[in-house]
Amino acid sequence: MTAPAAPPDMQRRDFIHLASAAFVGVGAGAFVWPLVDQMNPDASMQALAAVEIDISGIAAGQSITAIWRGKPIFIRHRTPAEIEAARAVALSDLPDPAADSARVHEGRDAWLVMVGICTHLGCVPLGQRGEYGGWFCPCHGSHYDTSGRIRKGPAPSNLAVPPYEFLSDIRLKIG
Repeated sequence: MTAPAAPPDMQRRDFIHLASAAFVGVGAGAFVWPLVDQMNPDASMQALAAVEIDISGIAAGQSITAIWRGKPIFIRHRTPAEIEAARAVALSDLPDPAADSARVHEGRDAWLVMVGICTHLGCVPLGQRGEYGGWFCPCHGSHYDTSGRIRKGPAPSNLAVPPYEFLSDIRLKIG
């Protein structure tokens, strides 16, 4: 025996409930999607996930500022005197101790790559200024040495070193 068919009113009511639920589900998805999608990074940031820079034109003693993920990146071709000054600092004299050799790639000591944002309140320090010949943040007076290490002022830590690698003698990849 087969079950008796539902009366037409019951079939219509089931269809209306199902159609209403589907309509509400699609409407909720259409409402929520833009809210979730806006949390993704901007397309310009995704494009800068890694950036390659030609460093062949940077002479010893010069710096350039590149942009990576919307942040300024300081690339400094240090002179032998700057390298020596950075190595001569006793780690006990540093508020945030870090050896110069830990901030550069082995065999590429002349190249210093750092995120150019002061670790105190996010200002952009000025290069080759301050008491230690490195960077000086004019906002609140933080002084960084020739290795980007905090030496004096309110900044709690050294300038950050981003992930980078040398693709060749003249190409640098950040990110």
